[in-house]
Amino acid sequence: LCSFLGLLYQEYRDKSTREEIETRRLQDSQTDPEEPSPSEETPSEAEPTSTIENKAPPQINLLRNSNSRFNLWQDLPEVQSSGVLSILQPDEIKLQEAMFELVTSEASYYKSLNLLVSHFMENERLKKILHQSEAHILFSNVLDVMAVSERFLLDLEQRVEENIVISDVCDIVYQHTVNHFSVYITYVSNQTYQERAYKQLLQDKPAFREVISQLELDPKCKGLSFSSFLILPFQRITRLKLLVQNILKKVEEKSDRESTALDAHKELETVVKACNEGVRKMSRTEQMISIQKKLEFKIKSVPIISHSRWLLKQGELQQMNGPKTSRTLRTKKLFREIYLFLFNDLLVICRQIPGDKYQVFDSAPRGLLRVEELEDQGQSLANVFILRLLENADDREASYMLKASSQSEMKRWMISLAPNRRTKFVSFTSRLVDCPQIQCVHPYVAQQPDELSLELADVLNILDKTDDGWIFGERLHDQERGWFPSSMGEEILNPKIRAQNLKECFRVHKSDDSQRRKLGSRNRQ
Repeated sequence: LCSFLGLLYQEYRDKSTREEIETRRLQDSQTDPEEPSPSEETPSEAEPTSTIENKAPPQINLLRNSNSRFNLWQDLPEVQSSGVLSILQPDEIKLQEAMFELVTSEASYYKSLNLLVSHFMENERLKKILHQSEAHILFSNVLDVMAVSERFLLDLEQRVEENIVISDVCDIVYQHTVNHFSVYITYVSNQTYQERAYKQLLQDKPAFREVISQLELDPKCKGLSFSSFLILPFQRITRLKLLVQNILKKVEEKSDRESTALDAHKELETVVKACNEGVRKMSRTEQMISIQKKLEFKIKSVPIISHSRWLLKQGELQQMNGPKTSRTLRTKKLFREIYLFLFNDLLVICRQIPGDKYQVFDSAPRGLLRVEELEDQGQSLANVFILRLLENADDREASYMLKASSQSEMKRWMISLAPNRRTKFVSFTSRLVDCPQIQCVHPYVAQQPDELSLELADVLNILDKTDDGWIFGERLHDQERGWFPSSMGEEILNPKIRAQNLKECFRVHKSDDSQRRKLGSRNRQ
């Protein structure tokens, strides 16, 4: 049905996000993004739409017709010959394209899943090399995921075939998310073990490494790696949420289609959150056990491992020695190293001791931490801040003067230690009319817990930035926050585009907002 269907999902997704980036670049460079382009001029009134409904439904089969060369709904011969393009308003055509993209991208995704199963999982040589338990960890419940995708695609196809003008797709998305998409949570939660098993197999079994390399070289794979196929389900469930958001931005307000899109989006968001939580839970538990083993308590011991606790940031800082007067004494070393482990509910302050161990000499609940920046204090006190523990391990107030290795490191620590502190720019959730924004043009994988992984075409509000090339941002589509290098994105300079992005974001999350308001009033009561 579309040229993308000749593509595997990895290629489709890359092409689609690149186009999104280019469209936004073009809009950003225009002085007035609101004006319609010549191809979108309002059509003259023509015959009523009922004439279209009388036509026989077009026979379009996405699963089988994979070599067709169309990538837009309006390029379909059935649409071109129907005369419908001269009847529909430009906004409705855009909405048709958004719904059509959801369908065609599912077809491309199904094609890639099929290849993962038929080409890799069912390969006879690979089956002989892998023990049954190894194959289970590596491929998890991918057959269930594929069966769910096929059923979903068939329902979407049926809808497209009912009428040239697609009535809706979000009702189908909603039904499938509620009834079938839990298979994604199972698959994605296994990701940590899957990655580890894959690395281990490559290392321990030369025969496995050889077969995978040969299979990857097959023209069917189009130069894509085996691991890019394994990660497809997680990428798809996240992308599906964004495709529904795209539809939601284009449907008429207060309409039935807006209502179904909001419902579908809410259910998808629940699944995506459960997927993220599944991945985090697996890696967090192991990380907490590892940290617990390294800590030795000089003070009263604090149990570190807890199901509701995770690491936010760890690292070395320089602590200023003694009272302020001692700064001038050359006989004393001005700073000494300390090591911080910051969890979501607790700060532990240590000194590193031999044998990769840490001796804990102070701690405090995270809610009882305050930070304060020292400004214009000269070179030796550059990147220095005060950390106050309102109630430390001895139930007393304590202050530490700490020096970071760079401006970005200092800001990152300050925001992590006291997350409610005002940032340089205020978040969009405060309903500010304008706030700096950035579009991601290079994907980024978070290296630290306080960093944010970025996908191509993500749009973020800039909450803070440093002189040494780091940005603290809040992603519009899910309100996730974190640090990333400024070189990963391009700032959006056109205030109208920024305003448009915010408006669309409020609309997508309006059901969340009403829930929050209800909750807030209930809490106040």
